[in-house]
Amino acid sequence: MKKIIPFVLMLWLVPAMLAAQNNGQQQSREELERRKRELQKEIDDANEQLKETKKSTRESLGQLRALRDKITLRSRLINNINEEINFINGDINTAMRDVKTLQKDLDTLKAQYAQLVVYAYKNRSSYDMMNFVFSAQSFNDAVKRFQYLKQYREYRRRQADNIVTTQEQLNHKIQNLENQRVKRSDVLKTEQDQRATLEEDKKEKDEVLSKLKGREKELVADINQRNKDAQKVQAAIRAVIRREIEEARRKAIEEEAARRKAAEEKRRRDEEVRKAALAAAEKAKADAAAANKPVPEKPVPPPVKPPEPTPEPEKPAARTENVLEATPEALALSESFEANRGKLPWPVDAGNIIEHFGIHQHAVMEHIQVPSDGIVIATNKGGAVKSIFDGEVKSVVVMPGSGYVIIIRHGQYFTTYVRLQTTKVKKGDMVKTGQVIGTASTNDIENTGEVELQIWKGINKQNPEQWIRRR
Repeated sequence: MKKIIPFVLMLWLVPAMLAAQNNGQQQSREELERRKRELQKEIDDANEQLKETKKSTRESLGQLRALRDKITLRSRLINNINEEINFINGDINTAMRDVKTLQKDLDTLKAQYAQLVVYAYKNRSSYDMMNFVFSAQSFNDAVKRFQYLKQYREYRRRQADNIVTTQEQLNHKIQNLENQRVKRSDVLKTEQDQRATLEEDKKEKDEVLSKLKGREKELVADINQRNKDAQKVQAAIRAVIRREIEEARRKAIEEEAARRKAAEEKRRRDEEVRKAALAAAEKAKADAAAANKPVPEKPVPPPVKPPEPTPEPEKPAARTENVLEATPEALALSESFEANRGKLPWPVDAGNIIEHFGIHQHAVMEHIQVPSDGIVIATNKGGAVKSIFDGEVKSVVVMPGSGYVIIIRHGQYFTTYVRLQTTKVKKGDMVKTGQVIGTASTNDIENTGEVELQIWKGINKQNPEQWIRRR
């Protein structure tokens, strides 16, 4: 019994393991197909962007950027195709093993059936069959012999059916094997075509890069000018944030002074009431003494003590020190903004990030480090720019080289929209998530629209890509 149990468990577990493996392979295939579709769509988008940038009269960083994006995406697509080829090779190997197994089973079934046919031929007369039954020594033995003959005929019929079924399965496996080979051939051709296109993209990228390097002085001047413009924008943002901090601090001081004044006024009124009651009691005593009449004692109110300050409800230490969250409304807005980290909408309906947050190498002159206070998004020329969260507009200014700049406060957080061509809001306006606040500026050299998004927590810059949702 102990020897049988492991065998039974193996018979139960092996099919489950095989089913789980097949399910995992199916999910992997679906994931490959999904990634393939996404990569192809991104390549198509990069091609469209490249077409727009090529409308310019000369090469631009946008062209170089689009070509590099295409090369990266196409390399990923080739890797995806190679993974698909590996899956197909696995299917072909499995199909070949199945074909060999079925062929072997079919040969065995045919050999066994041939033996049955020969035996049946040798004992084909009905006399021999009847003689086999009636030669039994008892009735029970005759019944058993009859059942044996019946089972023998049924076994022959099943063997014939098994041969037909196995032959059909073999034909199906052979056809599937041929289909997989054709599919592999098509995928290999696709992979070769993609590699050829990749080489063409690399050549075009090298040509554009070479021409751009010939304009090094112009590019350096552009970098310096952009850095100056960015510093002016950053100074303006910091000035607005500091102003908000000072304003919040001033209001907090005024509210505290008003609270103390009200408490002092209440204490003064209570003291006057106590003194008046004491004077009335003294006068009553004097009147009673003059009339020689006893006067009932009246309790004199005790001296009024200054009211002790009401303890504030406990808050987390990180919150109590932030003056930008001094009001319940500001605190609730900050917490709501934080709760949507990684889920905030993009400021434009369509676009892609062409400049990331932080310090990175220049696209042409790799020895030059270029800082970025936010992310720059390429979008449609004149495309709508929207607020990514509820808040109050704190500043709308025009900055030379950066277009309109809109700063919106969300509690202790600020979102800044730079490089706008037009604005649709003014200082003091309350905006909602997704509300249009302006339009994107136009980059004439690259023939696209641009908008820069910055996110600040107090006076500290944040990486916007960690706050907006992934596309």
